[in-house]
Amino acid sequence: MTSQRSRDRLVARLRDKGIVNEAVLQAIGKVERHRFVDEAMASRAYDDTALPIGYAQTISQPFVVARMTELLLAEGPLESVLEVGTGSGYQTAVLALLAERVYSVERHRQLYEQARERLRAIGCSNVWLRHADGAQGWPQYAPFTGILVTAGADSVPEALLEQLATGGRMVIPVGAGGHQRLRRLLRTGNGYETEELDAVSFVPLLPDRG
Repeated sequence: MTSQRSRDRLVARLRDKGIVNEAVLQAIGKVERHRFVDEAMASRAYDDTALPIGYAQTISQPFVVARMTELLLAEGPLESVLEVGTGSGYQTAVLALLAERVYSVERHRQLYEQARERLRAIGCSNVWLRHADGAQGWPQYAPFTGILVTAGADSVPEALLEQLATGGRMVIPVGAGGHQRLRRLLRTGNGYETEELDAVSFVPLLPDRG
């Protein structure tokens, strides 16, 4: 259940469900998702479903990971990506294959430490992690050509808007109570262009609790 064949079957399912970006599909096919879940969950790692990772958090459904990544890449390759919510590190690993540099922020220290070890173990050398309040972004490395938020926000945090480069895009679930819609924003010279897209369900974006 942890073989390349399992990943190939997952990629085929994602293609059947409408994912068309071949670079994204190739990345999904390369990243070993079973490395990012507890050993007891390894047999379900390549199911197209979200799985618990502790601390009331989940590893996102592979289709959602692929869809959000595809939306982020729609206008072309990315140089620097900010990920808000490292979680297990799975989405981070996928982004690392598609962007030059990935900066990821996680508010749960235990998840941050686990993800750091997992990403180090698979040789992700273009990823930088930080334990902090993700809603504040990572100003030190801004502006970012892409921002991907993996938690539901009532509204788009102003700090993240400010850290998006002109011509950059952000994908974020917006809505309350675990029911959101993906929103894609493109920063232009005059402001932001916004699209409302798929219905999704993410854990809420919360401030750092140490």
